[in-house]
Amino acid sequence: MYWGESDEMSRLKELVGKVAATDATVLITGENGTGKELLAEEIHRLSGRAERPMLKVDMGAVSETLFESELFGHRKGAFTGAVSDRKGKLAEASGSSLFMDEIGNMPLHLQAKLLSALQNRQLTALGSNHPVSFDIRLICATNRNIDAMVADGAFREDLLYRINTIRLHLPPLRQRKDDILVLARRFAAEFGTRYRGCEMSLSDSAANRLVGYHWPGNIRELRHAVEKAVIISGSSDTLSASDFELSTVASVSPEIPKAAMTIEEMERQMISEAIDACKGNLSAAAQQLGITRQTLYNKMRRYAL
Repeated sequence: MYWGESDEMSRLKELVGKVAATDATVLITGENGTGKELLAEEIHRLSGRAERPMLKVDMGAVSETLFESELFGHRKGAFTGAVSDRKGKLAEASGSSLFMDEIGNMPLHLQAKLLSALQNRQLTALGSNHPVSFDIRLICATNRNIDAMVADGAFREDLLYRINTIRLHLPPLRQRKDDILVLARRFAAEFGTRYRGCEMSLSDSAANRLVGYHWPGNIRELRHAVEKAVIISGSSDTLSASDFELSTVASVSPEIPKAAMTIEEMERQMISEAIDACKGNLSAAAQQLGITRQTLYNKMRRYAL
């Protein structure tokens, strides 16, 4: 895990150092491309379970019909196509860590089965009548507003409590401007060595363009942009602004990029600004927003304000 130099990531690194040594369940939140899986791997690497590899399962990619088989395993003949016994991820990861990515995509009716297994630390494979104990360190991640999902009834509140002992949030790259050039230079050196046989650098014009871009795809997009720039650049070992093909739609203006924000992000920001403007007076903030105090309470809970 490369942490960068921003204050946000320094605080996160300090918290991870405290959390990793325990077996506490961790929920990682953040937009796509912010490095949630990399952070999960770092937590596992620093844990007491690092001798065994961390197992991963993408909950958004598991079909409903294969959900139980994927997590709990099955016995031969349990269903059509089950030609042999298979261990599920929960049993396979016993003694190690299990990373469940995009847990917010799990259908509601399947969440109850996962909750029961986590509470009892036991699973029963499909086609078996014998429960088996398992011992895992669970790390989950989602790019969705899981508190809003609970408020909307799309995610079980009791399951959120179970997976949310420690919550770590990875900020988007646009909020970590101090890290943009640091990361870009690392990627330029990496891909320059790979494709050109030398470490490449950034011109001032390229640096200005990268810092002025919104990076909706976050670190993943930055990495791909630098790789492409290295490949298509000329013979110089310095990347120029013209080597980067970035969408003008996502370029940042000096004002807050409202058009690039989601409705939820805009609402959260408006509520936060109103509370600050009213110096914490919630009645005044609710009146300014044109909503009732109870509605303000509900929205504050939804957005964890």
